[in-house]
Amino acid sequence: MADTSRMAEDLRVEQENSQHADKVKRTMEANLKDLQRRLDEAEAIALKGGKRAIQKQENRIRDLENDISQQSRLHQEDLKQLRKNERRLKEMTFQADEDRKNQERIQELVEKLQLKIKTFKRQVEEAEEQASSNMAKYRKAQHEYEDALERAEIAESSLNKLRSKSRN
Repeated sequence: MADTSRMAEDLRVEQENSQHADKVKRTMEANLKDLQRRLDEAEAIALKGGKRAIQKQENRIRDLENDISQQSRLHQEDLKQLRKNERRLKEMTFQADEDRKNQERIQELVEKLQLKIKTFKRQVEEAEEQASSNMAKYRKAQHEYEDALERAEIAESSLNKLRSKSRN
């Protein structure tokens, strides 16, 4: 009997343990269901927030892509303007070189012309001196000629007077 009572006592203890385990199991299952529900809610909130965050990031990415596209267009326009300015600079540099060469040629021509002008002035001065000298000689010769004519007239007049005296 002792065996039976011990077995009955063991059975009762095991039944209590089993009931307690069932109670703990039900509590754990309830906790598990509650935790699962809260996890599902948290996941839904996180998913909703994540979708919102993803949408926000996608919008930000789209805005950044638009900015990059606009900056790229501006950069291309700047490069185009830079190339245009470089061509213009080359043209202006070439034109400045041509102008400088022309200026040098003109300067050389001016210097040659100034030398010719000096030569012509000297020649004119020499010609004027020669003309003045020739004019002085001409006047002297003219004066001598007039003097000679006057003397010839006087001599002729004297000769005519002497002839007329000798005829008379």
